[in-house]
Amino acid sequence: MKLRSIDWIWHVRGSLDLAPAQSSDDAFDRLDTLFGQTGTSHERAGDTLTFSKKDQAAQDKMSIFDSGVLRIERGLGGPVLRYHLISRALLFCFLAPFLFLGIAQLTISLGKLEKPSTEVAGKSGKSAAGKKPVVRKTVVPMNPLDKALGAPAPEKPGKDDADKADKKHKKPSPTAAYVFAAIFATLYLVGRVLEDRLLRGLLKKRLLGS
Repeated sequence: MKLRSIDWIWHVRGSLDLAPAQSSDDAFDRLDTLFGQTGTSHERAGDTLTFSKKDQAAQDKMSIFDSGVLRIERGLGGPVLRYHLISRALLFCFLAPFLFLGIAQLTISLGKLEKPSTEVAGKSGKSAAGKKPVVRKTVVPMNPLDKALGAPAPEKPGKDDADKADKKHKKPSPTAAYVFAAIFATLYLVGRVLEDRLLRGLLKKRLLGS
C-alpha cells in the first residue's frame, strides 16, 4: 500500500486560483505574517515557500500544522497556489480512538477472566445447606473513660459495609474508554473538515484581499 493512499489522514492538500497578474513575490509577501509567528521558520525559493513549526503558540492561526510547502504554478488559466501541509495533531486524533477501543476490549476480557474465579470463590464460601455463611461484626463496647470524655461511639456495621464490599467486587467497565474513543473520533472528523476550510479561507483572504 502506497503511503499516498493513506496520508490524507494527516496531510491537507489544496489549491487556490490567484489574480491573473499576481506575482510569486507579491503572493508570498501577503502571506508573510502567517509565517512570522513564534516557533515558525520558513524559506522562500522562487515560486516555492516551505515552513516548519515547533512549539507553536495557540494563537497562531496555523498552529495545527507542523510543516508544509506552498508552490505557485502558472498555467493557461493563470497562476495557481498549491499547498501541502502536515498535521501531527490530526494523526493523533485519528489514532486515539483505536487506542481507547483496544483498552475497552482489554477491560472486557479482564472482566471475563475475573468472572469464573469469582464464581468459584462464591461456591466454596457456601455452607452445606447451600447458603453463604453470614459474617457478623462484633461491636466492641465503648470504654467508660472514653464515654465520659465525650468520644463518639463506634459505628455499627450495616449497609455501608455491604456497599463497600459490592464496590470492591464490581467488574471493571469499558464505558470510559468508549467515551474517550467517541470524543477523539469527533475531534478528528470536525478538525479534518473544519481546518481545511479555515485554511483555504485564510489564504484566500490574504492573497485576494485588498
